[in-house]
Amino acid sequence: MTTVQLFATCLVDSFYPQTGEAVVSILRRLGVDVEFARDQTCCGQPNFNAGLRASAHPMAEHTIRVLERLPKSLKTSEVCDIVIPSGSCAHMIKHGYIELFADDPAWLPRAQALASRVYELTEFLVDKLGVTDLGARWDGTVTYHPSCHTLRGMGIDRQPRALLANVRGATVVDLPHAEECCGFGGIFSVEHPELSAEWLNRKISNLEATQSPTLVVADSGCRLHIAGGLHRQKKPQKVVHIAEVLANQ
Repeated sequence: MTTVQLFATCLVDSFYPQTGEAVVSILRRLGVDVEFARDQTCCGQPNFNAGLRASAHPMAEHTIRVLERLPKSLKTSEVCDIVIPSGSCAHMIKHGYIELFADDPAWLPRAQALASRVYELTEFLVDKLGVTDLGARWDGTVTYHPSCHTLRGMGIDRQPRALLANVRGATVVDLPHAEECCGFGGIFSVEHPELSAEWLNRKISNLEATQSPTLVVADSGCRLHIAGGLHRQKKPQKVVHIAEVLANQ
């Protein structure tokens, strides 16, 4: 049996535990054993993006230590992939850590070794397991928003679309200007609230243009931001993580 480590992300852990449960359900259905280290915390991305490298270091070091502990069921020579239901956190651990530790000869090799095991969820399902049809069902129209880190940082777009295309009962429609940022951008929404609000309004307008009641995302940051905007504007549309769609049968 294949074993993976789940890095749930702090937003999933704090706000959307159902997403984490959906990820576990999907992987176990595919015969994958899921290990979850309870002492995992934030990967340090907010601090890193804010330029607070000194405070990002201990968070990254802790994450590396936690994920270096392979499940006891594995042999030392075996590789255990790390699955992350977030393009932004996957990008941080896969690429951000290498930049963060670029001048640290002790930690850089460990960051590189960790990076080689990291997969965003849909990337793992499609590219590693070769699965595009999970037997999922979701009745109604849906549209997909690709988060910035997932699309541009990780180069992932084909994979979530292939998975959604095989969801029974779902009619997938294109989101106008889908590649545009929703305005969250982590600390960007705090540092530039006016711009963030404008981009959020554009994203909501484009969602309304699709007449889809459901917006599917692959990153909980985008979900939190867009869902919050819809709630404040008293809009009826819902935002769901792709894992919850794929787990639904």
